[in-house]
This record gives sequence, C-alpha cells and structure tokens, in this order.
Amino acid sequence: MKLLVDMNLSPKWAGFLASAGFDVVHWSALGAANAPDREIMSHAREGGYVVLTSDLDFGAILAVTHGEKPSVVQLRSDNLSHENIGRQVIDALRQLTIELEGGALVTVDTERTRLRILPLITNTEK
Repeated sequence: MKLLVDMNLSPKWAGFLASAGFDVVHWSALGAANAPDREIMSHAREGGYVVLTSDLDFGAILAVTHGEKPSVVQLRSDNLSHENIGRQVIDALRQLTIELEGGALVTVDTERTRLRILPLITNTEK
C-alpha cells in the first residue's frame, strides 16, 4: 500500500510509517504546500496512493463527488503526533488493507477506528 501524507501532518509521519514497512511520501516532497485538496486527491488517485490526513475536507470531497478513489485515512485527535496515535494508525492500515485498496474512508482516533466503503452514499440516495 502506498501512502501520501497530507501537508497538515508532520513529515515525521512519513519516516514513522516507512519504518513500519509502508511505502510513504509526504506531500511536501511532491507539490506545493498550498496546493488545493482536489489537486492532492487527484495526484493520489492517479498514483494509487491512500491519503493520510487530519483534514475533514477530503471526506467531504469523496461524499460530494461519490468518489471511489483514493482511499482516505482521517486522523481525529487533539494530539496528531505519531507518538500519540501512530500505533492505532498502523493497526488500522494493516487490518483494513483490502478495504483501503478497494476504496474506503477510514477515521482513526485514540479510542476507535471507523470504516466506510466508497463511494459514500447518504440515506437519501438509497
């Protein structure tokens, strides 16, 4: 699984996840720091990346566009350091590899992990 770490997370995440065996790059190595979320999403989709972010806009983009890719892992915590929530992220990535490769929105916090399969469908669309 290839991971693309968003600008809103420290570049230390890339090293942390690489040391756990993941193929990972921080957006700062690929594009402009002020790149719009849609540009990052497009690059991730074309490159086969899963986006790791704390930005809720990525989930909103998937919902509005009914996107099936890229998968997004959202971190929700007051402390977004890999020391605080890194173990939960690694566990989620390993346990949900198949779902993330197929298209998923995963939310990880210090207490739990939530999974939604893409495309996101609201109750009014069923």
